[in-house]
Amino acid sequence: MSVSLLVITHNQIGAELLTTATRMFGRCPLAASAINVTEYDDPDQLQALATRLANELDDGSGLLILTDLFGSTPSNVANSIRQGHQVRVLTGVNLPMLVRALNYHSLDLGGITEKALSGGREGVLLCQLNEPQSQPAEIRPLI
Repeated sequence: MSVSLLVITHNQIGAELLTTATRMFGRCPLAASAINVTEYDDPDQLQALATRLANELDDGSGLLILTDLFGSTPSNVANSIRQGHQVRVLTGVNLPMLVRALNYHSLDLGGITEKALSGGREGVLLCQLNEPQSQPAEIRPLI
């Protein structure tokens, strides 16, 4: 038994991130799926789809849901299915967040959520060139 993953984002963002991360690992180390949300989708049908996928994915170990933008339809759908499942929802999904979740797939829901959150935060960096240009780029976290 292990935590499952559901990525709910606008258009193909989540599916592409999941495909990219899976290729990096050579396989997806946990049960995962993505829901692509467009402006034409009915929120009630999206909620029904998300509920069905949550039921299929979650073996009782919990479900981590990653979404792209807090307050948007994907985030609202994710939060609407929290009842009846052991679910954690993270918004602002990025590739470092997803890679960290997959890398620590053996942790429990709380652990994998913390690893994914730290991966997302630590994966956002400002890369600056120092003067003179013979110096290497300085990389520092924005947080």
